[in-house]
Amino acid sequence: MTIVSKSTLSVSAQERSLILWFDEIGIADIPVVGGKNASLGEMIQQLTPKGINVPTGFATTAYAYRHFIQSAGLEAKLRKLFADLDVEDVKNLRERGKKARSLLIHTPFPVELREAIATAYHSLCEQYHADTDVAVRSSATAEDLPDASFAGQQETYLNVVGVEGVLAACHKCFASLFTDRAISYRHAKGFDHFSIALAVGVQKMVRSDLATSGVMFSIDTETGFKDAALITAAYGLGENVVQGSVNPDEYYVFKPTLKTGFRPIIDKKLGSKELKMIYDDGSKFTKNVLVSPSERGKFALSDEEILQLASWACLIEDHYSQVHGIFTPMDIEWAKDGITNQLFIVQARPETVQSQKTGNVLRSYRLVLGNREWGIGNGENSHSSLPDSQSPIPLITGSAIGEAISQGKVRLILDVQKLEQFQVGEVLVTERTDPDWEPIMKRASAIVTNSGGRTCHAAIIARELGVPAIVGCGNATEILKPGQEVTISCAEGEEGKVYPGLLPFEVEEVALENLPRTHTKILMNVGNPQEALSLSAIPNDGVGLARTEFIIANQIQIHPMALIHYESLKDEFVKAKIGDITSLYDDKPQYFVDKLAQGIGRIAAAFYPKPVIVRMSDFKSNEYANLLGGRQFEPHEENPMLGWRGAARYYDEGYREAFALECHALKRVREEMGLTNVIPMIPFCRTPDEGRLVLAEMAKNGLKQGVNGLQVYVMCELPSNVILAEEFAEVFDGFSIGSNDLTQLTLGIDRDSALVARLFDERSPAVKRMVKMVIETAKKCDRKIGICGQAPSDYPEFAQFLVEQGIDSISLNPDSVLKTMLEVAKVEGSNTSATLSTSS
Repeated sequence: MTIVSKSTLSVSAQERSLILWFDEIGIADIPVVGGKNASLGEMIQQLTPKGINVPTGFATTAYAYRHFIQSAGLEAKLRKLFADLDVEDVKNLRERGKKARSLLIHTPFPVELREAIATAYHSLCEQYHADTDVAVRSSATAEDLPDASFAGQQETYLNVVGVEGVLAACHKCFASLFTDRAISYRHAKGFDHFSIALAVGVQKMVRSDLATSGVMFSIDTETGFKDAALITAAYGLGENVVQGSVNPDEYYVFKPTLKTGFRPIIDKKLGSKELKMIYDDGSKFTKNVLVSPSERGKFALSDEEILQLASWACLIEDHYSQVHGIFTPMDIEWAKDGITNQLFIVQARPETVQSQKTGNVLRSYRLVLGNREWGIGNGENSHSSLPDSQSPIPLITGSAIGEAISQGKVRLILDVQKLEQFQVGEVLVTERTDPDWEPIMKRASAIVTNSGGRTCHAAIIARELGVPAIVGCGNATEILKPGQEVTISCAEGEEGKVYPGLLPFEVEEVALENLPRTHTKILMNVGNPQEALSLSAIPNDGVGLARTEFIIANQIQIHPMALIHYESLKDEFVKAKIGDITSLYDDKPQYFVDKLAQGIGRIAAAFYPKPVIVRMSDFKSNEYANLLGGRQFEPHEENPMLGWRGAARYYDEGYREAFALECHALKRVREEMGLTNVIPMIPFCRTPDEGRLVLAEMAKNGLKQGVNGLQVYVMCELPSNVILAEEFAEVFDGFSIGSNDLTQLTLGIDRDSALVARLFDERSPAVKRMVKMVIETAKKCDRKIGICGQAPSDYPEFAQFLVEQGIDSISLNPDSVLKTMLEVAKVEGSNTSATLSTSS
């Protein structure tokens, strides 16, 4: 294939072709055949040899479009029509767009163009069968660029058959260069309306109407995390996923260990998938039908298919990164053929939002109410699955798009004909959006939709515009009222929340270029796996405390023994509820293992290859009892804080089977997902002998200390851990100080009692002496020692004390990391100066 420069386009034989086949073109031919077609040609030429399936087809060229425009004298008429265009005036934009499209539609194709398209289509039919079904897609010469996607700006037609059908669809694609949204988008991006040409791709259909389809990104769409592929899937043709008509399944795969042969599916979320688009035998090309409840209750893809698609995403991203000479994350559409059961890639374009961001500034949003902040991880004893009574209660939730917070009055619009009612700064609330809504989307303070997933139109455009959005809320148009003041929060993980009223929030920006690197490792406390990808952007040396309790309470919700002994549950209501939650699982305990493994895996992947210390479950018996089905398996204790918790449970007959599930989840993360950066940690271990009993249980369940690099740490939170630190060092590979419990048990204070709360202080000389002793002993025994308690997050002087004692690492709440890092650097610097001064 000849690569043609702009200066030689006029004399190039290829440039003067009306039709080119996909296998004749590549990514350098965007000026000739548009972004979509050039990318399809590139993949067919370069990536089908690597095993990626791409349906074949042909493209009309930019020359064909310009020949059509020039031969009919249309440019002068269009220029006159656009002389007084005002894209900010919805009515003006709508009138100009309608007239422009009418002008093109009512101008016949030149005979030679009709014949070229017909001949190419007949040739395609010879490869397949008479009246081959094809997709006819617009492909503009300024689309699918790294900084402008033009996603959905022009038209696509599916299940087109017959020569006349293909010609009519191509004609309508040409006219769609002047849809209202395309005119508005070009104006916003600074593209001249008349310098852009419209090519058309005619591609063999994949029969996903009989199977599944969706969109995938080779990067996390919200956080820009580069090492995860996001895949969405629904039944039927892919337009419903792209348009946001359905809430699809979502899957995350960790790319680095996938490339080395592991199976790192780190998250799976079931979407509602209410509709599927199928072929229509009537006058229309396609139609939507309802999906059966049984199909909706299943994942649309098998694990093998998820991993296959993720592998292709890696290959496509690597290829385009090599072509562009820079990291190029990709936005990819895929489809499964229901006849052959093969997967296909039907489109691939550069991702245009996260790839354009600079990593020099860390911007974070948080709600602030009184002394409380939301969306931030906490220290070692934060187990609660429910917010406290002061927490704001959202009106509605959905999938968060972006990580910002915004506010405004609700503007409810259900009809595209009423867009002119929208006022700047309002919160757009609607069923879903399509490209016709873009002229007002850029003026919204936030966007809320009933339907759609992270890869739908509303999500893609909101990201491009930098407007926070919450999609897939279900019934936002019923709950939110016109004129109601609301706060939109996308800053609390993957779940976006709409709160009543204008809540106070703050925005923090931190320049990352000149942050000091400290000798003392600065780690992070992480509880919520949904926040992990975002939190990993904060400078850190790993995770000092990943709390399994958050995953169990919020994502699993069920007592593990209730799953193991499901058939023996006495409470029929509880049994029915558990059956409901675990409906995908015949093997109920497997639900616990899957969910826990995915939660831990997501945190471990976010910080890979840095160490991620995962504390095994440390609920107290009263907290365990509050899990679904828990009351049947938990005793009543007068003082659960000092009772059956931590290590004492793991080898006890009353919990041993449940601990085995925790071990199986951790084993999967390390051995199936390849995330060997995970270090399990045992809480509330009272004696070294108890530690040995726990290690024996772990080994029975496939987690043998020393095998595959497995280290096991212990929480240092009891006076016995300090006093017998040398003996504990013979059992465990490292220590992590839990300052909350250590303070409680050193001072003899029940930290849950308001009566003595005033006496609780980690800075007590007694507590500091305990900390000093255990650091010294750990150093002597050549064991790593860190702290994951609340104290260094709350008190900079305590962090200074720890550094002076030579602690290896300090694990902090995310909002304290940067502040404490600067303090630690200052202390280390002054200590170094003092040492140099003394030695001289």
